[in-house]
Amino acid sequence: MNERIRQLAEQAGSTHKQNLGVYQFYTDELEKFAELIIRECAELTLDYKSEVYYNGWLDYRDEIKQHFGVEE
Repeated sequence: MNERIRQLAEQAGSTHKQNLGVYQFYTDELEKFAELIIRECAELTLDYKSEVYYNGWLDYRDEIKQHFGVEE
């Protein structure tokens, strides 16, 4: 598993079953995990900004969050 994904899973509160090699999520933890991934992906749009297109990237970021129902 990607290290960043593992960090987000733990940040969301999931429990790692070492002997099984899986992460276990309760519903609220799973929702938090998905929200963390969406936020991180949305923020990546800002890494490719330029002065000319900056406002457009902000729109893309906000559109991604809105599509998945992630609040500010």
